[in-house]
Amino acid sequence: MKKYAFGADIGGTTVKLGMFTVKGELLNKWEIPTVVEEEHSILDDVAASCRHKMHEMNLGLEDFIGIGVGVPGPVRKDGSVDMCVNLGWGEKQVKEEMEAALGLPAAIANDANVAALGETWQGGGKGYDDVVMITLGTGVGGGIIVGGKIVSGAHGYGGEIGHILINPHETEYCNCGKKGCLEQYASASGIVRVTKKVLAESEEDSVLRKTDCITAKDVLDAAKFGDAFAGKILERFTEDLARALSYISCVTDPEVIVIGGGVSKAGNIITDKVKDYFDGFVFGKQKNTRITLATLGNDAGIYGCAKLIIS
Repeated sequence: MKKYAFGADIGGTTVKLGMFTVKGELLNKWEIPTVVEEEHSILDDVAASCRHKMHEMNLGLEDFIGIGVGVPGPVRKDGSVDMCVNLGWGEKQVKEEMEAALGLPAAIANDANVAALGETWQGGGKGYDDVVMITLGTGVGGGIIVGGKIVSGAHGYGGEIGHILINPHETEYCNCGKKGCLEQYASASGIVRVTKKVLAESEEDSVLRKTDCITAKDVLDAAKFGDAFAGKILERFTEDLARALSYISCVTDPEVIVIGGGVSKAGNIITDKVKDYFDGFVFGKQKNTRITLATLGNDAGIYGCAKLIIS
């Protein structure tokens, strides 16, 4: 009987790997460097590392269901990608190549989507089938789970929450090439951008004026300690975030919204305020939607990757 599965979350710097039981218990986790060089195969490195782990655990291919793989880019339904810039990939048949390299069935999905699936399976969304996860880091990522399944869409762009239009009057460009995306306001870099802009346009006193190299943590910490200016930035940030989540709610009607990423470490000051604004933007029983924090941290991706192949 096949009892185990691998999860491989491929990032631009490292590949996070995990070995799981089919019931969702993480038995081992480790990392290998992502070697992005022409004529070098990241997937071969993943396969070699998995084979080494099998040997170490005295297991064989017959003991494994397969491997789930998360990649930083849109993934088509056949497990192929058009491009993953951070990995140096153009058109690539990821599923086909992974299966050939390791000799096990493979399932492939976008890295943000697998993080959402991981949180749904064993994290902040555990026990629910309809979940939205949003990750607030350097950028804004996300994933939408409906009926326990990832919504990836026709082109693999499902769950790109960070690029929902929030401000049609924005004059600065987002990294995606558009203007006014949620990512420009709710990411760590977005919070800093807005803070610096508002500081420059006002004369309001704030501890942040005395802070060199302002970070999002600085802003949120200042708000927690009662800095009025920082409090206004917090209100703006959480209102923008709640508005974007209300748009998604009107389409998917999630049971729970999970907030993760580095910015979420500020804790309940974010979830409580987002919930207050969210309830004012939605209607009916959508107000019953829970808003909570992610619990798996950096392991969410490997959990979701494993679930891809276990489900």
